[in-house]
Amino acid sequence: MELFSGIWQWLIQFWESLTWGRIALGLSFTIITIIASYGLVVIGMIKIPADYFSSSYIKEINRDKHFSIRWAAFIVKNVIGFLLIVAGFIMIFTPGPGVPTILLGLIMMDIPGKRPFEAKLIQRPMVLSAVNDLRAKYNKPPLIMD
Repeated sequence: MELFSGIWQWLIQFWESLTWGRIALGLSFTIITIIASYGLVVIGMIKIPADYFSSSYIKEINRDKHFSIRWAAFIVKNVIGFLLIVAGFIMIFTPGPGVPTILLGLIMMDIPGKRPFEAKLIQRPMVLSAVNDLRAKYNKPPLIMD
């Protein structure tokens, strides 16, 4: 019962401290993050090769780069991918492109066994048609699915 009382007190204090400035700041942050997430998803879905989800796709590895650069890129890419997956799960329940963001995060990450999950996400009819429509707007070929 004390937990409920504490939550209730916090809500009362929050409501009393709410100002138009804070509302505007929160709304601005929400709009900016929605626009940024849509932008990242658009760029990501346009940049992936058309045969990325095909079984014949072979990933290119930059062997000409120094080991430390490849390792740093691997870590940064996986951290960004993880953050995109977390953001995508949040966007499932809030405004934003949840499933495409999760897909983009998975594409970025280098984890074993991700290909079947990626294929399962992209093969959803609404997702695949939306991605292929988006790619068509930018004169990119549709995704090849096996």
